Amino acid sequence: MENKVLTILSEVGALLEGHFLLSSGKHSNRYCQCAKLMMHADKAEEVLRVVSEKVKNIDFDLVVGPAMGGVIVAYELGRQLSKPAIFTERENGQMTLRRGFEVLPGQKVLITEDVVTTAKSSMEVAELIKTLGGEVVGIASIVDRTNGDIQYPLYSSVKLQIETYDKDNCPLCKEGLPAVKPGSRNLK
Repeated sequence: MENKVLTILSEVGALLEGHFLLSSGKHSNRYCQCAKLMMHADKAEEVLRVVSEKVKNIDFDLVVGPAMGGVIVAYELGRQLSKPAIFTERENGQMTLRRGFEVLPGQKVLITEDVVTTAKSSMEVAELIKTLGGEVVGIASIVDRTNGDIQYPLYSSVKLQIETYDKDNCPLCKEGLPAVKPGSRNLK
């Protein structure tokens, strides 16, 4: 099924090549822009069905996605699994729940993302959920770009190995290629 997911991501123009500045501050020669997938509800449904199948037997009450990348993913997984879906937002640099959303003590939560690389946003959401008395049961994403060292089970549609470089050792910088910042998180 991973090949089918890669085919769909390619068809919608979500797999980009160039010189990218990632939210982590690292650089990369490839980038997965899942917003391009989300433009096509039928294709997003198909790609996320892979994740839905992987998590359908897990006991959880609520799907929570961090804004921006996890909002539509949370909605679609919630729809497919008949679970309520909410999202977090940054307020003064901190992940928060707004708009009347809540996580109740004891609720089991599945965090969603479009792409998980360092899991920074997911870990911020996990901390918020724990402070509210919720329990994180895992993370679900379209793309897993991790090196496997996150503390929660990760369920994804596809695993991608994309090289990343420290700014000081980036071959693309040395070639003089300008870096593009395609993500939603502002870098300091």
